[in-house]
Amino acid sequence: MKVLGEGFDLDALFSRVRREPRRVLFLDYDGTLAPFRVDPMEARPYEGVPSRLEAIRDGGTRIVVVSGRPAAEVRDLLALEPPPETWGTHGWERAPPGGPAGRVELPEEARAGLDEAAERVRAAGGGGRLERKPAALALHVRGEAEEAERALRAARSAWEPVARSRGLDLRPFDGGLELRVPGRDKGFAVRTVLDELEPGAAAYLGDDDTDEDAFRAIEGRGAAVLVRDQLRPTAADVWIRPPAELRGFLDRWADAAGDGG
Repeated sequence: MKVLGEGFDLDALFSRVRREPRRVLFLDYDGTLAPFRVDPMEARPYEGVPSRLEAIRDGGTRIVVVSGRPAAEVRDLLALEPPPETWGTHGWERAPPGGPAGRVELPEEARAGLDEAAERVRAAGGGGRLERKPAALALHVRGEAEEAERALRAARSAWEPVARSRGLDLRPFDGGLELRVPGRDKGFAVRTVLDELEPGAAAYLGDDDTDEDAFRAIEGRGAAVLVRDQLRPTAADVWIRPPAELRGFLDRWADAAGDGG
């Protein structure tokens, strides 16, 4: 583990976990709890992670998963029972603990823009795997090697005019490109939960550029933890490498919460 934030104290974080009765642990899924796979449906959690999350939850911490995937998909892969609170599609879906996901209806202009963008990229024939989400369109190129850059260029060329005319956001992610309905992101999910729970101890674990919104949202109210093999520019307070340091962080949280509980 490497501390990145000036003045950030990792031991103080776990002291708060031990001391505070209200705790929340936010977790991205792909690249954080599970390794990336060419087929996203094969991205199962790292060994030992689900049992650690169960121990953390049993110790009184609220577990909140925040993902760019649809909420139901993340829950199926994580396979915790009962399912934890899950925010899917960058904050557009919210599934309460053990309950089904609710979805915000999209503006007609945004929905039409996603439809148009899907047709454009199919017509361009640039390659990759196109995924339609409730509030986004994603082109996945992981595992395509030589074809990846060509597919991304074709998608960007097809989607940039749609993004401008329909007011959509075009953002890269680790392994692809995504066209998203603006107004919500992972930071929105984090702020909403923090405002509702007002926890005394909180942390967000994520790996991707899309997690930077959440890192900024938790600033001053909890710890931002980058989970990644290689360090990159980030607003995170601390950097850990998966899976060993991830398991170590979760163990420390579970132990602290158990001591405090």
